[in-house]
Amino acid sequence: MEKIINEIREFNKERDWDQFHSPENLAKSISIEAGELLECFQWNTDEYNKDEVCEELADVFTYCIQMAMKLEVNPEEIILKKLEKTRKKYPVEKAKGVSTKYNKL
Repeated sequence: MEKIINEIREFNKERDWDQFHSPENLAKSISIEAGELLECFQWNTDEYNKDEVCEELADVFTYCIQMAMKLEVNPEEIILKKLEKTRKKYPVEKAKGVSTKYNKL
């Protein structure tokens, strides 16, 4: 993860783009890129271009990492913390093999 963070930081520094990366702008960019990822599956969910999906997924990841950088949080830590919380909401004995929302299990 550290290599990716450093590469993104250097990329933005070379272009002086950090000035545009407010949390609000990054949140907008994450949503926009997620929409472009979803667009890859718009008309046919079985036949999609994996290269295009990977490019859009990389854009989403990049903006998410930039948001973590801007907020000065460690992506690994916040993901693991949220996963632990989600484990409690969806215990295996109730959630295994079902997609029911936690409050209806």
